Amino acid sequence: MVLRAISIIGILAIGLLTAPFSANAQQSAKVYRIGFLAAGTYAPSETNAQHCPIKGSSLWEAWVEGLRERGYLQGQNLVIECRYTEGREERAPALATELVSLKPDLLVAVGTTQARGAKQATSTTPIVMVGVWHPVERGLVASLAHPGGNVTGVADTAGVEVGGKHLQLLKEAVPKVSRVAVLGYARNPAEPIIHRATQAAAQALDVTLQPYPVQDPKEFAGAFAAMTKARAEALLVFSHPFINTHTRRIVELAAQSRLPAMYPYKEAAEAGGLMGYGVNLADNFRRVGLYVDKIFKGAKPGDLPVEQPTKFELVINLKTAKALGLTIPPSLLMRADEVIQ
Repeated sequence: MVLRAISIIGILAIGLLTAPFSANAQQSAKVYRIGFLAAGTYAPSETNAQHCPIKGSSLWEAWVEGLRERGYLQGQNLVIECRYTEGREERAPALATELVSLKPDLLVAVGTTQARGAKQATSTTPIVMVGVWHPVERGLVASLAHPGGNVTGVADTAGVEVGGKHLQLLKEAVPKVSRVAVLGYARNPAEPIIHRATQAAAQALDVTLQPYPVQDPKEFAGAFAAMTKARAEALLVFSHPFINTHTRRIVELAAQSRLPAMYPYKEAAEAGGLMGYGVNLADNFRRVGLYVDKIFKGAKPGDLPVEQPTKFELVINLKTAKALGLTIPPSLLMRADEVIQ
């Protein structure tokens, strides 16, 4: 009788010990599927079967790390299907529709065109956007606090307004500059807004802006040759996924042209550019993982407020300044978040 009681207790104990593991096993058995839609310039050279990078850019790695931090691992409980517009923005709706046909649990859209294409393709599948300026004005969400619908994410709402700040910082670094070349993406719908904000600052600083819009990587060399011919004294780079993903090429050409350049992100200064001022792009992409996790756990996109960056970072590369023969004012160095020696 005693042995039987002990046996029953043992069975119950084993059951209690194994129950949580069984529950966890059932929970982890769920394999989530994400559709990832980005601009063509994000397209990797080496991909897996889902067209995703085998080894991606720093921004790709940042958002995958954001997923990993919350327990979502590719090849285990997560499958990511990737599509890229390959420089043709009109392809976004069709590619988004293709991703939706794969019945993903969620879509991640990088950039305004991709977010619009995703929203056009589905009104039910949750969409997490990143790198979108003014999502309310562009009809992607009803408001930042209460998005409504199926779209939420991390916006770069302040990106347009900092154009004047970029020029001001560039003028502080190179006080005698009077002619500034402006490199931007020709098909960026926000370009006129950015240019107006920058032009107002240019007038106040007695600076003439020389715009050089490009829309193909092959145009970079010609644009820099034109800057040299027009005797540009410095360079201002506008942010756009097309521009951002060609950072190293732009930095190289700026160095060859001996143009002090201000970039809208710190990664450019880390890559050898003179100065970078803007939001932490990698942090924005990493934050996408938080939204994905909340939605997978039952939250509705329309109930999740859209985040917008509040912290901007200034990075100055003194190696590049020395190569250009520049002396950065101490007052500017003191305000930098990071100085690369």
